[in-house]
Amino acid sequence: MNGCISYLQQSVEAERERGTAYSNTMGYDIERFVGYVNEGLLCCICRDVLENPLQAPCEHAFCTTCIHGWLVQNHNCPEDRQALDVSMLRPLFRYMRNDLNRLQIWCKNRQHGCEIICSLEAVDRHERECEYSQIPCLNAGCTVQVERRNLDSHLAVCEYRSRECPNGCGYAILSADDAQHNCIAELRTELELLRSEMICKIEEVRHEMESRLDSQRRHMVQKESVLQNEIEELKSQMSRVMSDMRTLVAEERQHRQELEQAELEKRELMELLKSLHKENKLTTGEGSGKRNTGGRPLNRLESMKRKPKEVTII
Repeated sequence: MNGCISYLQQSVEAERERGTAYSNTMGYDIERFVGYVNEGLLCCICRDVLENPLQAPCEHAFCTTCIHGWLVQNHNCPEDRQALDVSMLRPLFRYMRNDLNRLQIWCKNRQHGCEIICSLEAVDRHERECEYSQIPCLNAGCTVQVERRNLDSHLAVCEYRSRECPNGCGYAILSADDAQHNCIAELRTELELLRSEMICKIEEVRHEMESRLDSQRRHMVQKESVLQNEIEELKSQMSRVMSDMRTLVAEERQHRQELEQAELEKRELMELLKSLHKENKLTTGEGSGKRNTGGRPLNRLESMKRKPKEVTII
């Protein structure tokens, strides 16, 4: 029985070693942490502190790269041998993730002089900006790695640094190319590039202006058509108004003539009434004379009533 248990333990350890080969650089070195680290926060494969952790249904936790490398050739948990594949992996429990993030860790550049200790969740942000981080030189062709804090001093003396031509052409050259630099050729090349860029920009502006002009032209044609239709409509309305005005003028002239005729008849009637009134006074005492002389004005009044009138109907 003890032999079987020992054999199983040896098999697990061998597979852990294989898993460590898969993991590459995953997991934080436990020696970098300050204080005690709970066993449950260690990767079951690389035995370092979990980095980008994932958890199996059996609650064993692994670094993402470690477990993915393991599952390439195995289909079970490296701890308890239960069936496992990538689709079954889940994020770490929240309380475990909080405990993991609160761990205190030294900056990876401690060996270069950085003395910063920060929480695990903040270490990546610090290391991206750490003054002791090794970064490549910014000059093309230079393969030197320098600390961030020494980058400026290195750029000042880097043999691949660029500088302006001492002859005054303004061209940026490298120290290694001093002997091959030709101011006239470089300026000619620069001039040709500028000329090509200017021609391209002019063509773009020309095409844009032509497009705008075509658009404006189409708009003006449409506007002209609309205005022409409106003008024709206004002409038609003006013609109808003029016709109505002529009709009204003719009707007004006719009414004026009728009023003049009525005024004339009114005056004639007034004169007739006055003459009748006078004759009535003269014939008050002469009964027979009144009957004989009153006939003529009455006959005149009857003839005026019978006088035909022209009436114009609008």
